[in-house]
Amino acid sequence: MAAFPISVLGFGDNVVDKYEHIKTMYPGGNAVNFAVFAKKLGVERSAYMGIFGSDAEAEHVIASLEDEDIELLRCQQVLGVNGAARVTVDETGDRIFLGSNEGGIRGDMRYVIDRFAAEYVRGFDLVHSGNYCFTERELPKIKAAGVPISFDFSDDSTDEYFEQIAPFVTYAFMSMGDASLEDIKSKLEWVKALGPQIVCASRGSKGSVAYDGENFYEQGIKPVAPEDLKDAMAAGDSLLTAFLVTYLSKQKAGEGGAGAIRESLDFAASFAAETCKVEGSWGHPLAYEY
Repeated sequence: MAAFPISVLGFGDNVVDKYEHIKTMYPGGNAVNFAVFAKKLGVERSAYMGIFGSDAEAEHVIASLEDEDIELLRCQQVLGVNGAARVTVDETGDRIFLGSNEGGIRGDMRYVIDRFAAEYVRGFDLVHSGNYCFTERELPKIKAAGVPISFDFSDDSTDEYFEQIAPFVTYAFMSMGDASLEDIKSKLEWVKALGPQIVCASRGSKGSVAYDGENFYEQGIKPVAPEDLKDAMAAGDSLLTAFLVTYLSKQKAGEGGAGAIRESLDFAASFAAETCKVEGSWGHPLAYEY
């Protein structure tokens, strides 16, 4: 029996993160990470839907996802370069992005949810996407299909972008590491008023803050011993995945409300700490020469 009796779909980006200092690439991307972390947590069904290129980078992501037993039934593979980001890691374990190819071929063409893909989407309890996924124009179709959407606005979405996207979103996430608690609460209230049920801001080493329209929930991090710290890549993705998987399962069991939010945030902080002990987002290193 699944630890969490729900089915989830990551929709959008897949990339390789190329760690230039060690000439090693790892599979990643917000939507892909969500699907993999959900599977690792023990959901009943976890799928990824998006566009792959035709190069060695794409093949490595596909093979890694197959290794992790992620459902790829509605993916597309087209001629072109796969999404890739250039990364290095500083002495504290924080990753530093050096640049990307803007999604590669995935940035040049968009995944279109037709009537058949919409029927597939209806089979899930939640679809997760984000602001690097090029999925914006498909969100109304997912909402119309009656499936809740979680969305990662990251740390660089404009107010106009929030106003455009948040009305379609059930669970909104963003990164606000350097902001004051007062500014974070003000931003969460503003985003909540646009439509989402729950909004959450991650704060890096300061933990996270969530808001449901009635209460703010502050959650600290779970410390990682210096000798165990490998890489903070995807810590935010693992945090939001663990929160969503736990909270949705509790909701399904009729255990919503403030208690469920607090317990889900605490569990998510623990899971994020474990992610920091893994090289790359979820492993699967591959050496490269170029």
